[in-house]
Amino acid sequence: MKKEFRIKKNNDFQAAFKRGRSFANRQFVVYSLEKEEQDFFRIGLSVSKKLGNAVTRNRIKRYVRQAILELQDQLALGNDYVIIARKPASEMDFFEVKKSLTHVLKVGKVLKKNNF
Repeated sequence: MKKEFRIKKNNDFQAAFKRGRSFANRQFVVYSLEKEEQDFFRIGLSVSKKLGNAVTRNRIKRYVRQAILELQDQLALGNDYVIIARKPASEMDFFEVKKSLTHVLKVGKVLKKNNF
């Protein structure tokens, strides 16, 4: 995922937390903040140290980034998304992470329907 599509600044994270909508399932919490002036979506990831060591946390982040990359055609543009991983995400493989993220994004109504 390109750097311009990532949220890195604390102010951007705080804006999503304060003004964005949140939706969750057991594995992930997603905050979505609409931005009309933005033509693309941005992703911010938060994985707590409580979930495991650096290897585990980085694996979760890789899985989430890859899942978002595969779902990017269906995601609503013009939004900032902050994804927070919860404890059960540390024991999941990639396909479970993608399925769980798809579910939580559908709950939040930010994932377009597949027309295949």
